[in-house]
Amino acid sequence: VVPISITSKIAQSSKNYIKKIYLLIDKNPTPVAGIFTLSPKAGRADISIRVRLEEYTYVRAVAELSDDSLHMVAKYVRASGGCSAPAGKDLQAALKRIGKMKLRTDSNPQLGKPTQAQVMVSHPNLSGMQKDQVTQLYIPAHFVRKIDVMHGKEKLLTAKLDFAVSENPNIRFYFVPNGANDVLSARVEDSKNSIFEKSLSIKVE
Repeated sequence: VVPISITSKIAQSSKNYIKKIYLLIDKNPTPVAGIFTLSPKAGRADISIRVRLEEYTYVRAVAELSDDSLHMVAKYVRASGGCSAPAGKDLQAALKRIGKMKLRTDSNPQLGKPTQAQVMVSHPNLSGMQKDQVTQLYIPAHFVRKIDVMHGKEKLLTAKLDFAVSENPNIRFYFVPNGANDVLSARVEDSKNSIFEKSLSIKVE
């Protein structure tokens, strides 16, 4: 499990903003780990997530700006075996918890200021490359493939994900409290078309 943080160097505004971030892992079985579509009203286009790496590889973030220009950074990360590592110790227990969600924010959200929030979902995120340790048969893939986050009626974030995301996916992102309809809501869809939802009312200072 490798924590990845992507930090932007520009503020999100209606005139100039990052509209998409592509998270690429060169040597994973499927290199596109996630595509994040961001609202200019998010305040900041920073994303944090945990991923699996199958072998030592470059991890890249490509930002697509509102003017359609592309900008890339890359880091070489020494980690391996993540995609094919055995599933959690108790897979049946993990399947019973599937879909349980949490939404939370920084402790003191302030009106009009970018505030970090986090969406978490309990899910085994099976890659299809893991073996049952008893039968030695491959466990079918079953993973979170999409997360939508709304701030009131505004779509704040859409994350299209691959099985490279670790077990129990969680994403840290930003929003700007406006004092009017400060409700965050998240909708999670997995590869078996199951839907999970959670909402959170925000109290601002």
